Amino acid sequence: MDRRERFGPALRKARIEKGLTQEQLADAAGLHRTEISLLERNLRKPLLETIVALCRGLEITPAELLGQLG
Repeated sequence: MDRRERFGPALRKARIEKGLTQEQLADAAGLHRTEISLLERNLRKPLLETIVALCRGLEITPAELLGQLG
């Protein structure tokens, strides 16, 4: 599995560790819940702006999230 394929599982893990539902993360990040679902299932690749918004919603740095990709 390459780094791009690891993004979805890393996002899901970070969200669950924070105790958030997809809906709660979407609200906190200013995104739609379906966007979170598509990203977690690797059906959509995130833009840089999306990664920043997700990290803001998760209250982590992009380095923390992307560091999980190996």
